[in-house]
Amino acid sequence: MKRQLILEDGTVFLGEAFGGDVEKIGEVVFNTGMTGYQEILSDPSYCGQIVTLTYPLIGNYGINRDDFESINPAIAGFVVKETAELPSNWRNQLSLDEYLKMKNIPGISGIDTRKLTRIIRKSGALKGALCNINKDASEVVSQLKATVIPSNQVKQVSTKAPYSSPGRGPRVVLVDYGMKHGILRELTKRGCDVVVVPYNVTAEEVMQYHPDGVMLSNGPGDPKSVHETLEMIRTIQTQVPLFGICLGHQLFALANGADTAKLKFGHRGSNHPVRDLRTGKVSITSQNHGYTVEELSIESTDLIVTHTALNDDTIEGLRHKKYPAFTVQYHPEASPGPEDANYLFNEFLQMIEAATNKGEKTCQNAMI
Repeated sequence: MKRQLILEDGTVFLGEAFGGDVEKIGEVVFNTGMTGYQEILSDPSYCGQIVTLTYPLIGNYGINRDDFESINPAIAGFVVKETAELPSNWRNQLSLDEYLKMKNIPGISGIDTRKLTRIIRKSGALKGALCNINKDASEVVSQLKATVIPSNQVKQVSTKAPYSSPGRGPRVVLVDYGMKHGILRELTKRGCDVVVVPYNVTAEEVMQYHPDGVMLSNGPGDPKSVHETLEMIRTIQTQVPLFGICLGHQLFALANGADTAKLKFGHRGSNHPVRDLRTGKVSITSQNHGYTVEELSIESTDLIVTHTALNDDTIEGLRHKKYPAFTVQYHPEASPGPEDANYLFNEFLQMIEAATNKGEKTCQNAMI
């Protein structure tokens, strides 16, 4: 069965249909990772997007029960050069095609993904449509130009009610803007008592859980569309240690007076080099974002730049001058991707421990 991918600039790609038998419109982006397609398609940060994978063969190790980053994928569509019809891996339970059919997510294969990637790099992320071969391209282009990409992606993917992942260590309130399960895994692996809360939680509600620390998760879309969370961040950072990842990093910057801007085609892949300005160490990181914190906007704030991207010098990490709060633009939970930056979770727990010890000493002195 044939399918076409039509871009808003009029470019048409004809290919083979796989996955769900449904038509979808979304922002077309690309990811350069060689592995990790299961984590990519289940990452809530791709909500509403049609993702192109630049690596030519996808699906060769199938789909397994363990590597999901969410239960219900929010991705709009999948674009690949070639799909593996007979995956081979000891953990394999479903083929990529079977899984996408089950979740009703359309895919297209057999197209020139290098050409598509070059178009996106030149023009920036474009709106596109995965549609039936019989659709008139000019009509679809008109529809795409008239389509406004929704700005409520975080609301779509955030948990609707708080829930806990119990542990006997420090209590961490994890604000879910579109949380990847890898973040929760890293916290629970370290014994944390985690409470996951919705994106629009208030500072008062957060403090009712008596947290030792607060984490701001990744998530989809424009950070400026999640304005209702900024006051919570401004209040919480003065009371307990805070750690933000990806969208959480951008929201932390906005809450402290900095500004964000849309990147031309974003950073999406598992091989992005980032330098830690404190040590000079370079980590290879997993990234998935379409926005960045603007460097000039940092100057009038109480924020310090701690990490930068070697590819384009964009900001990849921030720390507050007064409060125990820091953030990174990339994904230290490495799902998918290298584990070079995994140490940041330990830094967060060390920050919590230092704040706890300081609080205990203050109480002891008050008693004396």
